[in-house]
Amino acid sequence: MDLTSLLIFAGALLVAAGSPGPSIAALVSRVIAKGFRDVFPFLAAMWIGEAIWLSMAVFGLAFVAQTFHLAFLVVKWVGVTYLAWLAWKMWTAPVAVRDGAMPREDSPAKLFLAGMAVTLGNPKIMMFYLALLPTIIDLGSVTILGWVELTLTMALVLIAIDLTWVLAAAQARRLLKSERAMRIANRISAGTMAGAAAAIATRP
Repeated sequence: MDLTSLLIFAGALLVAAGSPGPSIAALVSRVIAKGFRDVFPFLAAMWIGEAIWLSMAVFGLAFVAQTFHLAFLVVKWVGVTYLAWLAWKMWTAPVAVRDGAMPREDSPAKLFLAGMAVTLGNPKIMMFYLALLPTIIDLGSVTILGWVELTLTMALVLIAIDLTWVLAAAQARRLLKSERAMRIANRISAGTMAGAAAAIATRP
C-alpha cells in the first residue's frame, strides 16, 4: 500500500481515536482510580478489538455486523453493564490506603473482557471502520500485505494515543495524596465511567 494512503488513514484515525469518547473515558477513569499497573489487559483488548473492526472492513465483512446485529448488541450491553459496575465500585471504594499498599486489582481476564466489550460495542469505532474507512481507502484493492500495513499503522497510532492518555492520568493520580483528594478523584472517575456507559448505551 502506498505511503500516502497509510498517512491519510493514520491522520483520520488520529483524529477519531484521539478525541475523548467512551473508551478513552473508561481508560482514564480506570487509571486515576486504580493506577496504571493493571490496565494493560484492558488496553490490549481495545487494540485487538479495533483490529477486528479493521479486518471486517478490509475483508468485506460489514454484512457480518448487520447479520449478527443481535450478537453485537449483546456485546454492547455487556460492556455498558460492566462499566456501570466499575463506576459503582469506584464511587464506593475506600480511600485509606496504607503506605506501600496497592488497591486490589481486578483479574487480567476481567479487564481484557471489559476492554473487548467496550471496543466491540462502541458504535463510534464501528462507524469509523465500516462507514468512514471505505471513503478514505479503496478497500477493494487492499491485499493481505496492505491489510498488515494498515493493522501495523493502526497499532502504532492507537498505542501512541492511549499511552499518552495513560501517562496523563497516572500523573494526575500522583497529585492526589490526601484521602479527601482520593475520594474526589474516585467520585469523578465514577461519574466519568458512568458517563461512558451512558454514552455507549444511548448511541444507536
